[in-house]
Amino acid sequence: MPQRPDPDRAAWASAAVRRFAAATNLLVAARGFRVLGGDPGDATVLTALLVGLGARAAEEHEPVDQLWCLGEPEESTAAVEREADRPRGATLVVVDAGRYAPAVDEDAFGPVAPVRPGVLTVPALSDDVFLVSTGREPEQDPAAAARIRWARRAMPVSRAVAAELRDGGLLRGTRVGVSMVLEPKTAVLSLLLRDAGADVVVYAHADETDDAVADELRAAGLPVHASSTASLAEQRRLALTMLDSRPHVLLDDGSHLIRLAHQERPDLLPTMLGAAEETTSGLRPLRRMAERGTLGIPVVAVNDARTKTFPDNRHGTGQSTVFATVDLVDGIPSVAHRVRAGGTAVVAGFGPVGEGVAQVLVALGLHVTVAEVDPVRALQARFAGHAVAPLVDAVREADLVVSATGVAGTIDHAVLRACAAGAVVSVAGGVDHEVALDDAAAAGAVRTTEAPHVERVTWPDDHHVVVLAGGGGVNTSAAEGNPVEVMDLSFAVQLGALRMLLERGDELERDVVPVDAAVDEVTARAALAAWGSRVAPPGPRAEQPVDREPDVRTHRFGDPS
Repeated sequence: MPQRPDPDRAAWASAAVRRFAAATNLLVAARGFRVLGGDPGDATVLTALLVGLGARAAEEHEPVDQLWCLGEPEESTAAVEREADRPRGATLVVVDAGRYAPAVDEDAFGPVAPVRPGVLTVPALSDDVFLVSTGREPEQDPAAAARIRWARRAMPVSRAVAAELRDGGLLRGTRVGVSMVLEPKTAVLSLLLRDAGADVVVYAHADETDDAVADELRAAGLPVHASSTASLAEQRRLALTMLDSRPHVLLDDGSHLIRLAHQERPDLLPTMLGAAEETTSGLRPLRRMAERGTLGIPVVAVNDARTKTFPDNRHGTGQSTVFATVDLVDGIPSVAHRVRAGGTAVVAGFGPVGEGVAQVLVALGLHVTVAEVDPVRALQARFAGHAVAPLVDAVREADLVVSATGVAGTIDHAVLRACAAGAVVSVAGGVDHEVALDDAAAAGAVRTTEAPHVERVTWPDDHHVVVLAGGGGVNTSAAEGNPVEVMDLSFAVQLGALRMLLERGDELERDVVPVDAAVDEVTARAALAAWGSRVAPPGPRAEQPVDREPDVRTHRFGDPS
C-alpha cells in the first residue's frame, strides 16, 4: 500500500490548490503543469495531488498551463521568463505556492496590475502571463467587470461558436431567454448571444444570483430579472416577467422556466422554437412530460452531450463541489464538525457527478464510500476502488456526506438522523429538498447559523449535523460555480443546440431530443485546438468503404468456400 503523505504537507497542498482555484476559477484537470523548486517532499505531495485531480505533469521540454513555484524567487523569475516565450493567446498561470515564504518576486517583472480578485497580470512581460499567490486569500471585492473579462478570455470555444452564429446572421430577430446561475461565465454567454444578434433576456434564482454581475449586464443594456434578496414570491414574479418578454428559445438550467411556461404561460409555447436544458435533474421531469404527451416544445438535451457530461458533470462539478465544501469547513471551528484529514466521506450517487466528487475527495486524502441504488453503478464504484454500502448505513461513521444524485429526498430524515454527530452534509448541483430539512424541522430540529452558508441542525435530543448552503448546491450558492474551461464547453454545446433549434426547430418532435453528434465533434476539436493538442483530421471512423457491404462471413478458419 502506498505511504500516505505527511498530514501537514497534505493540508498545505490541499489549501494551495483550493486557493488557486478560488482565485482563478480555473480547472485543474486536463491542464499541463510543472512544480518548480522547493522541498522535494512538498513537491512530491503537490504533484501527486494535482495528478490525482486529473492534471498532467509536463515533460521538461513542453510548455505548461500552470507553473507552480515552491523554491527561491530567483529560480522562479528565470523559469517564468523562459515560459513566457509562447504563442500569443497561450495562457500561463504562475502560482506562488511557497510554503513558508513567497516563491515569486512579483516586482521582478515590472509593474503588475489586477485582472480579477487574486490574479495579477504582468504587462511588461506578456499579456498572457498571470500571477497568483496561494499565500493570501483572494479579495472579496465583487469586481464583476474584471471577472467577466477574465471568464471571456478563458472561453475560446464558446467565442468561436458564437462568432459563427453572428457571421451567419442566424440570431437576428431571435429573442433568447437565459435562465442559469448568474455569475461571470453566464454573463459572457449572454453577451456573446447579444453580440451575435439576439435579443437576450436573463432570469436567475435568488440563491444563484451574483448581484454585481447582474448589474454589469444591466449596464450593458440587457434586461435582467434577478436579485439575490428576492423572496420566493418575487422570484416567481421575476420569472413570469421574463417569460412575458416572449422568448423564442429558452436556455435553461434545471428546466424551471421551461416547466413554468407550461404551467403558467401555455399560450407562449406555440410561438417558441424550443429550449435547451443542461442538467440531469432538469431533464428528468421533461422526459416524464414527453412520455405523458404534455411537452409542448422540443427540448435539446444539452446535458447528455459527450462534451458536456464528462468535462462538466464529472470534472467541473467534482472540483467545484468538493473545493467549496472544504473551503466552508475550513472556515468554521474544528470543534463544530468532525471532518478531519484522512477521514471518511460518503458520496450518494455514482453518476458522472458522483464519480467526479469521489475522485476529488480521494485526491484530497479522504476514504470514500459510495451509496448507489443502481447495482451496476455500485459495481462501477467498487471497480473505481471505493467501498459500497446503503446510504443509511454508510453515513453512521462518516465525517462528510455529499449528495450527488440531483434527486429530491436523497438525504431524507432517516439518513440525517443516522449521520454521525457533527457530520457535514453537502450537495453537488442539487434540486429542491434534496436534503430533508423541512422534515427535520417538523421533527423538532432547530437550524442555527454557524457561519455564512453553514448551519447547525440540532434535534431535541441534542443530536446535530452541519448542513452547507441550506441544502442547496454548494458550488453555486457558496462559490463561483464550475471552472471557466468546462463551462466554456457546456455553453458551446448550448450554442450548438441553439443552432439546431434555429435551423430546424419546426421539424423537431415535441420531445427531449439529443444533441447532434456534429456539435460534440466540433466542440471537442475546438477545445483541443485551444488547449494546444493536435488530433487527427476529420475522416471516416472505420476502414470499411462506405460503398461496400461488410463481409459477414468468418475468415478465422480459412477462406470460406
